[in-house]
Amino acid sequence: MVSQENQTYLGFDLSTQKLKAVQLSNTLEVLAQAEVKFDSDLQGFRTFGGVNAGTKKQEFFVQPVMWVKALDMVLDRLVVQGADLSTVVALSGAAQQHGSVYWSKHGVQVLGNLDPDKFLHMQIDDSAFTLTRTPIWMDGTTSKQCHEMEEAIGGKDRMVQLTGSKCYERFTGPQIRKIYQQRPDVYEHTDRISLVSSFLASIFLGSVAPIDFSDGSGMNLLDIEKKMWSQECLNSCAPDLEDRLGGLVSSIEVLGDVSQFFVQRFNFSANCKVVAFTGDNPSALTGMVLDSDWLVLSLGTSDTVMMTLEEPPKFEEGHVFIHPTDRKSYMGMLCFRNGSLVRDKFKHAEGNNSWDYFSELLDSMPRGNFGNMALHFVNQEIIPNVKGTLRWNKDSSSSNPEAAKGVSKFSSPQTEIRALIEGQMLHRRAIASDMGFLFGENTRILATGGASANKSILQVMADVFNAPVYVQSATEAALLGAAYRAKYAMYLADEETQKLDPEDIESYYNFFHRLLPHHVQCVCEPSRDSHEIYTKMLTRWREMITVLMTQQQE
Repeated sequence: MVSQENQTYLGFDLSTQKLKAVQLSNTLEVLAQAEVKFDSDLQGFRTFGGVNAGTKKQEFFVQPVMWVKALDMVLDRLVVQGADLSTVVALSGAAQQHGSVYWSKHGVQVLGNLDPDKFLHMQIDDSAFTLTRTPIWMDGTTSKQCHEMEEAIGGKDRMVQLTGSKCYERFTGPQIRKIYQQRPDVYEHTDRISLVSSFLASIFLGSVAPIDFSDGSGMNLLDIEKKMWSQECLNSCAPDLEDRLGGLVSSIEVLGDVSQFFVQRFNFSANCKVVAFTGDNPSALTGMVLDSDWLVLSLGTSDTVMMTLEEPPKFEEGHVFIHPTDRKSYMGMLCFRNGSLVRDKFKHAEGNNSWDYFSELLDSMPRGNFGNMALHFVNQEIIPNVKGTLRWNKDSSSSNPEAAKGVSKFSSPQTEIRALIEGQMLHRRAIASDMGFLFGENTRILATGGASANKSILQVMADVFNAPVYVQSATEAALLGAAYRAKYAMYLADEETQKLDPEDIESYYNFFHRLLPHHVQCVCEPSRDSHEIYTKMLTRWREMITVLMTQQQE
């Protein structure tokens, strides 16, 4: 047995472009980490950005054998780094969401009989799968199947009500339906279907691992309130599907012991536990260690907002997943297309292509920007579904068509930049509120992603949301979240914990907050007058959206 202070935890993250692994000590220090980049380390698969483009528009796939080979390599690299894998008491993982893997009967048999003298990829080869090129989240070729599935169960609203999202092309259900329709022979011979996360868990387990609730919420097949497969959705997708999907588990459930292959080849302990793997977004939320008052705003190419919700909202354009660590809650996720792409565009056009100068201009204007406001939807936005630009000065309003047109350009670059950033933040706040996030005096914002390094943008965020903004020094939230869940699952499974009353069991947040007291740093506080200024602007922002949508329809 490994003494408690020497116990370690392993986390994996199979993202679109690479497979990463980390080993954490019992006190959550990083002991070893390794990664395999698909494009450069596995050039034989000819991926670009970790994926292969198909012949049709919006068709993207991956050969699952590439991921198997990456696992061989990442474990070897961990060992080369000096990782002692015999001290690992539990492991878990995260993976890109929505992709699917199709096991053949032979593949399922191979999983349970792996030879430790051979590489994984020599055994789990193309013959282990009925489909050797499987669709991933970037694939958008299933519009027809989305329409059919929604029609079959009584429409889009019913789909949102049951599964937390309308049918999305990238979601697993429509993708399975397309394979059933276009490759009936493949579907017929498919023994089991895994998500990318449960596929990776299956290799460690030596048998097909169940899909977890959180990642399963991204399939258009799971009833998120009942936490079971929705019969209506399964029937709308493909026949005999439940047998192929198997059971469901919580994202913090111990699935069993690691397969003998890993014990003999990599010196894992025979008692090392495999904890359910989940999707990268839910895993990132667990890696950030936040309670329900927090809102996460990721500023990337597109911006993403993540939040904890008590009730599943019926919100057509967002995504609602079952929460990965709090069994009574839900996780809401919103994507905004016009993120950094638009900020970059303005940095070029108005800010001499310098972020420092951009920030200087942004800081030089007062909160509220003298009544100058702007909406910039360069690409078709998701919520609301609108494209175009509208600039209003203090005299513009929707009271008459002339005043509603606004102005074609503001008089100075600083006005332009301030209007852009305030407009973006008002947008994120309005939609988060519509989704059901309750803003209050305990609200705090965690900013992540590229633009979170820009303090001036974060100050506008703090003011518009009227909440302090924090950042995290640790990156790789999905990867860390996997190792954290492994540790928490062991705490829940411990005999001592089992004896406690349910209300005495530490919540995930309290458990890690104790171990990681300084995992977030406050960078901006809201200004005193921000509530008054931005509450009025929020009303005006909604007025502008209505005008822009009306203009678009004309």
